[in-house]
Amino acid sequence: MQKIDVSVVVPLFNEAESLPELMAWIDRVAKEHKLTYEVIMVDDGSSDNSWAVVEELKQRYATLRGISFRRNYGKSAALYCGFAAAEGEVVFTMDADLQDSPDEIPEMRRMILEEGYDLVSGWKKKRYDPIGKRWPSKFFNWTARVASGIKLNDFNCGLKAYRKKVIKSIEVYGEMHRFIPILAKKAGFRRIGEKVVEHRARKYGYSKFGLERMVKGYLDLISILFMSHFGRSPMYLFGSLGTLMFLLGGGTTVWVIAEKLWKQAHGLPLRAVTDQPLFYLAMLAVILGVQLFLAGFLGELINRNSSDRNNYLIDKTLD
Repeated sequence: MQKIDVSVVVPLFNEAESLPELMAWIDRVAKEHKLTYEVIMVDDGSSDNSWAVVEELKQRYATLRGISFRRNYGKSAALYCGFAAAEGEVVFTMDADLQDSPDEIPEMRRMILEEGYDLVSGWKKKRYDPIGKRWPSKFFNWTARVASGIKLNDFNCGLKAYRKKVIKSIEVYGEMHRFIPILAKKAGFRRIGEKVVEHRARKYGYSKFGLERMVKGYLDLISILFMSHFGRSPMYLFGSLGTLMFLLGGGTTVWVIAEKLWKQAHGLPLRAVTDQPLFYLAMLAVILGVQLFLAGFLGELINRNSSDRNNYLIDKTLD
């Protein structure tokens, strides 16, 4: 079987107009640099004739492979299936709307093979999106950068290059395609680089993403950071918070009752314990502490019975 230098995974949704131009562009770049390649187009339940275009292109390009979903599942699902099918030494992801340039492939591939990066992410330093998308994106990238410790300027850029073993070691689900660098870091791949890439104005159609992706993005960021730090030991988080709140609430309750008894013993004016708001706040802290501790305990029970509790990523062995 011939070695494949490059796999290009292209998730698409209603992009029939741009596919012929994109395929011809990738083919030209690969031939100019003498690269063996495959393109895997994943049709995410398009309602136009995108799949018919993919079938037509297959007649002209033997290097093209296609996957079609029965309905729309989202970009992460398309990437997951594309990654599973990819066989190239270096795997690229690229949007189908022609805003990503295939001319970046040779240099990003070189960075993977010669500079030792596990993942190279594109950075659309000069963007042609409206300001209503640029500024929320900047804030989102800043938050992801601070939270994850990965020094990338553009987490959401669709143009990325991966060493093959990276995409075979991670699972992309939900809306996690925005955080593949974080997933890769979690899997032990820490050589993550960035390259300034050309961002082209959209030539056909319209953007399929709205402002709701910002809300989903932050929720997914919280989820992935939690799973990265506490996925295997939820008791460390919930148990610690629960114990702290229980001790704080219990200690405050004891202090309120002790103060009342001391004043009573010395004949000083006092209020009933149940008349003090602090008492109820302390009791609330105790109840929340118990609930958090139980949540961590249940999480540990579920984790200990999980089928992948001992599923570790082994890189090398010596016998």
